[in-house]
Amino acid sequence: MNFDEAWLKKYLEDRCSHNPFVNLLELKITCMQRGKACISMPVTKDKHVNLFGFAHGGAIATLADTAMGVACATMQNMVVTLEMNLNFIRSGKPGSELVCVAEVIHAGKSTMVVDGTVYDVEDKIIAKSRGTFFVQGQFINDNKDC
Repeated sequence: MNFDEAWLKKYLEDRCSHNPFVNLLELKITCMQRGKACISMPVTKDKHVNLFGFAHGGAIATLADTAMGVACATMQNMVVTLEMNLNFIRSGKPGSELVCVAEVIHAGKSTMVVDGTVYDVEDKIIAKSRGTFFVQGQFINDNKDC
């Protein structure tokens, strides 16, 4: 079966637009290519901040995890997170936007390893992440969802 990247992009964008948690955090796919994905998230005071007014670590972790999972999906793999680490470098400021750039560094038959870097609008690194993902199956365009 031939793989259709345009179909996958539309499929993933549709899935993201209907996911309540993704919608709550206002995550958006901003770029996709084989082995790479970029996801953005605004940092709003009413939704994304911790007790001290900076981007909440859980929101940043969700941004990184989602971007890394989408990077896996660009290689046709449906995955779940097995393990993820996250190093916070600096605070994300409210009123700004964060972007996670995720790149697959290992694509095995049963596991994938992905690096993710979260940047602010000034291209400063906010956090670095690495995740290991278990391959559940592959995306197949059977034209039922088109």
